[in-house]
Amino acid sequence: MVASVCVIVPTIRNAVELEVALDGLSNQTHPEVDVLVVGSADDPGRQVAESRGVRYLDDMGSRTRADACNVAIEATKSDIVLFTDDDVIVPNDWVANLVRWFDRPEVAGVGGPNFAPLESSTLWQRVIDVSFCNRVFTAGTNYGRQAKGSLEEVEQLPGVNSAYRRSVLAEVDGFDSGAIGAEDVILDHRIRLAGHRLWSDGSAVMWHRRRNLGRVKKQIRNYGLVRTLASMEYPGLWSWSHTLVAAFPPLVLLSLSLFVWGALNGGLAWPEFWDISAEAVPMSPERLAVHQLPTLAIVYNLIAWFGAASGSSPNRAPLTVFLSSLVTYMLHWNYGLGILQGRWRIVTGRLGLQIDDRTRG
Repeated sequence: MVASVCVIVPTIRNAVELEVALDGLSNQTHPEVDVLVVGSADDPGRQVAESRGVRYLDDMGSRTRADACNVAIEATKSDIVLFTDDDVIVPNDWVANLVRWFDRPEVAGVGGPNFAPLESSTLWQRVIDVSFCNRVFTAGTNYGRQAKGSLEEVEQLPGVNSAYRRSVLAEVDGFDSGAIGAEDVILDHRIRLAGHRLWSDGSAVMWHRRRNLGRVKKQIRNYGLVRTLASMEYPGLWSWSHTLVAAFPPLVLLSLSLFVWGALNGGLAWPEFWDISAEAVPMSPERLAVHQLPTLAIVYNLIAWFGAASGSSPNRAPLTVFLSSLVTYMLHWNYGLGILQGRWRIVTGRLGLQIDDRTRG
């Protein structure tokens, strides 16, 4: 028996890009793909969907992507449920590449990487893509994760490129109600806690438009915030890497403070500053304080450049790799601030609803 398939596309007032996404979904090589767009009743995306014969579902006032997806899950009955966003360019073999793996009983869910489109992205969108796909510094994303073989077991699937068995979604009661930003992370964690396995297919690529620098800063800070709040209910979501990123903003401020202190106390004296030979003036605490900042900056950039150059983004080029260290710094700074903000909310007991970078409802 051939498994039935549906694709759920949550949308928020993004009719122009939704039109491109639906055109790609309407040209899939996999037969009989049911596409469902879910959004507010007055969203302009409704007209786009209905003009293409695609079912549009009122999200019933959902305030979060998780809630909107749950409404759509309840309104569909397919064996396999795929998820993507309204700002993608969908390859015509995307559905087929993911659905083929569900012949294997051990596959509860499968996803693939997503990259910025090569031709329609701005320079900075391509730089952001290279930074997101950094081999060393991922800044909380797994966008560029590519399986080394045909299929590789993973802990998390990107929400923009994922497919699940409906029976598994039903077993874990779908997405956590009210979750923002980390809704896909929490879903995958609960699926794995239930004893199921998730996989990645490196060939199942989704072309996903990156946001501009301002929105990416907000997006990444939100990731840090929601990951921290989610880890209170699901401790397994927290790892040592999150602790390191949380320390990044304080360490940067400490390094800057030491540099200023050293400079004000003679650490920049010439010509001794550049002379670090054994015969030079002894390396005083003031000189050490001045030297540590450029040294750390050089080391950080070298690691960032190495990770970008050896990463998976198809947008890698000398210029995008060079500029990526600036974006990587921005990502670490904002992810760290988001974690610290989440910790502060926890300490003060004011958890509240996480703030997303796209307003729904």
